[in-house]
Amino acid sequence: MKKILLLFTVLLAALVLWFTCANCRAIRRDVVSSPVSHERWDALLKKHITPDGLVRYRDFLRDSAELNAYLRLLESAHPNDKTWTRAEQMAYWINAYNAYTVQLILRHYPVSSIKDIKSGIAFVNSVWDIPFIRIQGYTYDLNNIEHNILRPVFQDARIHAAINCASISCPPLRNEAYVAERLDAQLDDAMRRFIADSLRNRIGPDRAEVSKIFRWFSGDFERDAGSVRAFLNRYLTLPISAHTPISYLDYDWALNEAR
Repeated sequence: MKKILLLFTVLLAALVLWFTCANCRAIRRDVVSSPVSHERWDALLKKHITPDGLVRYRDFLRDSAELNAYLRLLESAHPNDKTWTRAEQMAYWINAYNAYTVQLILRHYPVSSIKDIKSGIAFVNSVWDIPFIRIQGYTYDLNNIEHNILRPVFQDARIHAAINCASISCPPLRNEAYVAERLDAQLDDAMRRFIADSLRNRIGPDRAEVSKIFRWFSGDFERDAGSVRAFLNRYLTLPISAHTPISYLDYDWALNEAR
């Protein structure tokens, strides 16, 4: 009986996920809109992100009106491949992921970890499956943005250094918005800083202890560079040799809050 109930729960969750994804496309062709400005988000990040990428959530709370104004701007203009460049679309979705993650934390603040925010079917749905993002009639969750849009549509592993999951072990939240005209340089800088960050990656001549992001999404890094090792070497001042063992650090899901 327990196995039947578990199977039913999994099938129900799969059906919900299919229905959600069927109603959210990566790039809409039926809406013509102009790219939005990310100046509001840029100003908020400059005010509330520390030099090491931690978030002053209490201060963000006091600026909720400004954050909500920026999110309404995102909600007013869905990216499409007729009038937006690839860089404009990509910058939009990276900023959207990060801004909506901050909003989700603020809605439940104070919280010790983003994983403490629960919703949906126990052991099946996670915080990343909460469908709280609505853009021009389309509903998304954070997983939709990351796994149905950013990763498969743009196929650029540097995305993993740009989006922030509100946790200590995540790549630091950049203290500026991503913008189309500087996107390539920003993504390179974000990945270079992430790999060089000794809190999240410890790489030397004899060992490479790296973030589990490189294991969880190894296929993305292998697609871009042939192997995780080759990808790391693109951003290391001193490349690791073919004989340097690679291991993965424990992931700290504590909230990335500035104290």
